[in-house]
Amino acid sequence: MATALLGAALLGLTATPTPVSANEATLPLGDSDLVESRSSETLARGVTLTRIVRGTEPAPIDQIGDTPRGPWVVNVLTVDPRQSRGHLAATYGSDLAGVEKTTDLVRGSDALAGVNASFFTFTASAEYPGDPVGLGVYGGQLLSEPTGDAAEVALVLDAKNHEVLMGQLRWTGSVRNAQTKVSLPLEYVNQPPVVPDACTELPDPTQCAYSGDTVRFTPEFAASTPSGPGVEVVLDSRGCVVRTTTTRGTTLTPDQTSLQATGRETADLLAVAQGCVKHSSTLQDEAGKKIPLRPGTFAVNGRYRLMRDGQVVAPTDSDGFFARHPRTIAGTALDGKIMLVTIDGRQTTSVGTTMTETATVAAALGMHNAVNLDGGGSTTMSVEGTLVNQPSGGAERPVGDALVYLDHRFSHR
Repeated sequence: MATALLGAALLGLTATPTPVSANEATLPLGDSDLVESRSSETLARGVTLTRIVRGTEPAPIDQIGDTPRGPWVVNVLTVDPRQSRGHLAATYGSDLAGVEKTTDLVRGSDALAGVNASFFTFTASAEYPGDPVGLGVYGGQLLSEPTGDAAEVALVLDAKNHEVLMGQLRWTGSVRNAQTKVSLPLEYVNQPPVVPDACTELPDPTQCAYSGDTVRFTPEFAASTPSGPGVEVVLDSRGCVVRTTTTRGTTLTPDQTSLQATGRETADLLAVAQGCVKHSSTLQDEAGKKIPLRPGTFAVNGRYRLMRDGQVVAPTDSDGFFARHPRTIAGTALDGKIMLVTIDGRQTTSVGTTMTETATVAAALGMHNAVNLDGGGSTTMSVEGTLVNQPSGGAERPVGDALVYLDHRFSHR
């Protein structure tokens, strides 16, 4: 565990914890008499890392979930776009469906710092554990669509203009035959389609009478597309059919995509995917305004808005998701500063926060808008590939993607 921010040996800086002064706001966590200390380091121009420790005594292990005495350990990465040279981006590992540690994602992207980001499939899929459960946009490429779940909140970054959007987004996608003009809607992007139970053993998948899925796959997904019953059509860079198979699972070259269908949608796909097809994909914000997918556009998914226009809007619920856990937060202040925050939890040295407590921390740190990203054992912050916080499982969990800060201007080559 990093007991100070990062030592002088790593960054050439000093960081001496100091008590919070009487006129400085403390975190609204636990009893009011708790001692709180803060230490800060400048990582680069316009980029600071602050460590906040509230409470001095370890929590009894049986009281972690409700003690008012803490302690809490909070790490805050603040980027001031008016001063900094760089930009924020979202990144994943060698492929979208795999998992890698946040420290490796920071190191692999030559980033200065970063935190874990999206909710991802994790243990629900042994084969594709890193597949985002919700929106994923990387360098202007929409590689995973929003789920439509009311709890999902997207964090969208414009790396070129340093703009941040949060909200519930809507996506529609389709393919259209270039000659017949017949269109076929897409349900998903880079998500294994479901095969109806009654159709798993059919020798001809087009004879299935039950509804399945139609999915678009890109070469970023994995080494090969998902295999199984159904139909797959591989397209070249122009959208023209390269090959069609009545089973699923193939390797795509970097300039190819594929369309998979299961259930009765298999016949629909075969009818539309003749010759060449045109792919359409539209992402809209809460007001119905189209979000342009440019090279500098990045987006990750979170669960639940914490702050909206200066107001705490985090929901309360008795479900375990809302109890005390490690948390990762992304938020923006009125002056344009962007903050990435980790709160360690499920430990005697840092108990974590409920959803409501998480929102109050966001407010106390000056966030005007904030979203709850994936937390629990995923909560990780890294600087120059070195672990800053203490993950709850005792070791760093591989994750699907990360938000990273790169200390140079955005450029598209």
